Amino acid sequence: MSSIDHFNLWSFDLNLLVAFDALMRERSVTRAAGRLKIQQSAMSHNLGTLRVLLDDELFVRVGHAMKPTARAEALSAAISRILEQAQGAITMRETFRPEREERTFSIGFSSELEVLLMPGLTAHVRRLAPGIRLLARPAQPDEVHRMLDDGELDLAVGCFGGGAERHRGKFLFEQSLLCCFNPALLNLAVPLSRDAYLTQRHALVSQNASIRGCLEDAVHAAGIELDVAMAAPEFLTVLSTVMQTPVIATLPARIVNRFAPLMGLLASPVPFDFAVTPISMLWAAQSDRDPASEWLRQLVEPVLAQIEGGMPSYGTVAANEIA
Repeated sequence: MSSIDHFNLWSFDLNLLVAFDALMRERSVTRAAGRLKIQQSAMSHNLGTLRVLLDDELFVRVGHAMKPTARAEALSAAISRILEQAQGAITMRETFRPEREERTFSIGFSSELEVLLMPGLTAHVRRLAPGIRLLARPAQPDEVHRMLDDGELDLAVGCFGGGAERHRGKFLFEQSLLCCFNPALLNLAVPLSRDAYLTQRHALVSQNASIRGCLEDAVHAAGIELDVAMAAPEFLTVLSTVMQTPVIATLPARIVNRFAPLMGLLASPVPFDFAVTPISMLWAAQSDRDPASEWLRQLVEPVLAQIEGGMPSYGTVAANEIA
């Protein structure tokens, strides 16, 4: 690509090219002024400026018409192409055809959202756009906005805050919790009482340096203390621990409903009203109108709705759960 002399172009009013093209098409100062919806005196001024800058008469009156000079004729085709290209660039909206697209989308997740959303989303994308690939990445609440800013993520789905003005977001659903345990290792009545919940040891999901992890703020707000035996970043690690150890796990209700029965675990409502961050979808403002990004975002909610509609419910769901 050849270098553009921005300084010289800045000093040349590019609107004069529009005026020149109108004069070439109308061959009349009056009609050219009408075409541009400006006063005739303004068009005469534009013509005078063009004559000085291009050092040529450009248009000579012959009878009632303005006849272009040889220089004007030579410039006409090039200027017309420039204006057509500018108009096309300004008015064009990129057409996205998913069936033809070759692209990799990086999606940041809270751990439980990855396993809930990615299988169904991949199936949809594979059917509609076989050339599109999905890369799931872990995203922590304190890092997700930077990852969107740096282009490391195209989209994020999880328990994330809204971010700054340069971010866009959409609420997806309220998060609720269930707890579960291995009834072969813990002889507890369901639903769990507060005393039973507090006297047992716990396994929690933690994606930071705190042993209380994702529940730390909720537990503190409830004014209680949990005896935490272990914490891990992946919920499957927590559930596997519960299978083999007499501990209680407190996890998102959708995870417990889906996986606890498969692992021989018994589910129960959490006997405390823990406030947890709702699930949202986030993206960077610069991709807000990108057709490919819009297409991907529009797939997320139907996939989640399909998962919810086909998900069996085990145990009693907490009273504040919003499906």
